[in-house]
Amino acid sequence: MTVRTRFAPSPTGYLHIGGARTALFNILFAKHNKGKFILRIEDTDVARSTKESIQAIFDGMTWLGLNWDEGPFFQSQMFNSYRKFALRLLEKGLCYKCWCTPEELEARRQEALKNGQPPKYDGRCAARADTPSTPFAIRFKVPSGVTAFNDLIKGPISFDNSLIEDLVILRSDFTPTYNFCVVVDDYTMKITHVIRGDDHINNTPKQILLYEALGFKTPIFAHLPMILGADKTRLSKRHGATSVMAYRDMGYLPHALVNYLARLGWSSGDEEIFSIEELVEKFSLESVGKSSGVFNPEKLLWLNHHYIKETKPEELAPLLMPFLKELGVSAEDDSRLPTIITTLRERSKTLKEMAESSLFYFKESVTYDEKASTKFLTLENAELFNMLSERLSALANFSVKEVENIFNAIIAEKSIKLGNLAQPVRVALTGGTVSPGIFEMIEAMGKELAIKRLKQAAEFIAAKP
Repeated sequence: MTVRTRFAPSPTGYLHIGGARTALFNILFAKHNKGKFILRIEDTDVARSTKESIQAIFDGMTWLGLNWDEGPFFQSQMFNSYRKFALRLLEKGLCYKCWCTPEELEARRQEALKNGQPPKYDGRCAARADTPSTPFAIRFKVPSGVTAFNDLIKGPISFDNSLIEDLVILRSDFTPTYNFCVVVDDYTMKITHVIRGDDHINNTPKQILLYEALGFKTPIFAHLPMILGADKTRLSKRHGATSVMAYRDMGYLPHALVNYLARLGWSSGDEEIFSIEELVEKFSLESVGKSSGVFNPEKLLWLNHHYIKETKPEELAPLLMPFLKELGVSAEDDSRLPTIITTLRERSKTLKEMAESSLFYFKESVTYDEKASTKFLTLENAELFNMLSERLSALANFSVKEVENIFNAIIAEKSIKLGNLAQPVRVALTGGTVSPGIFEMIEAMGKELAIKRLKQAAEFIAAKP
């Protein structure tokens, strides 16, 4: 058997964290078993499905690297197939026509609630069955008995069929309903394993009954526990961002989010860091926990910081560009960028934070922190700035080592400590007292700009009253 899994989002909004994890687990399971992963867009809800939402799903999955082997398929393009199978069930007597109005349906529901049973329909509400032109829905007759299945994550599950309402498979406008479309799609797409959130468990017995009525082989089910917020309620906007693309916009790396989502409900010993290849190799549904995972923003931030530190500067550069542009910086042709990134990686937890902390590298001049300028931009230090700028300008090889040698020479000549030179220079170059390592920063800034800043600081000091 060739394993075939699918991710089937409804395009009524963005790709959220829970959906992304479901897609990831389907991909990992398929790849681990040398199978295929299919993307299917369940857009039968015409009123709520939008092109923008479809594109948001594509964008989110593409950004995360969640690539599909087949698709995308759209349910809205397969209505004729659903109708064909529905009419087949009607001909077999496994379904019936229902002419109930919304008012009659509600009355039956209320009556059923009093009796503690789901409403049943005889198909001849009011007297419209004799009027051929009157629209009708097609309902599936739920048989008596028990529907049971073995969930690969949750174990054996069973439902008493008497608690299941006769479900509509075609509405009165002949559009198909969710549970029916899913069954037909999974059959025609040869899906072997349905891996989805456990909010779908109540749909599973209905779908199994439809598989059996149609004579289809039932796929194997695995229901993933929900993702919860810190307060142990279902993850929502009140817990922070739930949109995949919101994390991109906040400066997270895609592989950091993928790594985090993989560990949200699945484990492999005490390991925390995984490449996608390692995830494929190690993933199994047996290692998915039965209890809900709790979304921890701090853990995700820690992972993101790890990946920023481990990713090559040349790979981070194009990812950083949009954040620099937001701040008015155009660095596409700036050859210093990889070196600048190298100086900022250790301190930056997100790309947005990195962009914000890099601004002093790109400005023609900096604004001095008042307290720092009072303490460090003094007449005594102006002499050091002039000495340093002269020696830097004479360097043929502008490197960390050569810059450090100049600093050491000035320190020895003036009989001062490194801090007495480095901190004033840091203020002169960045405007503040916090920055990357002084030698690495000067190299990344470049000879021309570093000397320019030192001269500007000396001029600022000279102009003080």
